[in-house]
Amino acid sequence: MNKYELALVVNAKIEDDARTATVEKAKEYITRFGGTVTDVVEEGKKKLAYEIQKMDEGFYFFIQFDAEPECPAQVEENIRIMDNVLRFLCVRADEA
Repeated sequence: MNKYELALVVNAKIEDDARTATVEKAKEYITRFGGTVTDVVEEGKKKLAYEIQKMDEGFYFFIQFDAEPECPAQVEENIRIMDNVLRFLCVRADEA
């Protein structure tokens, strides 16, 4: 098992419950493909470096999880088509 971190930038113009549902759906994808969510950090609303889909703010979430090497690609494939996710990035966390 490797350690990974998934960064999500979620639409800031949606309701709180829809935002929570978006993060829960991402966590569900991780567990569906054999991963184990270890931590979720909500950074809150921040200004984006540049405009994305005519929006200049987004909610930032960081999801840490343990998974086999093939899991992140499958998770990204599903998150790519989610409506309220503006940007995402999944990286392998360094062993410290």
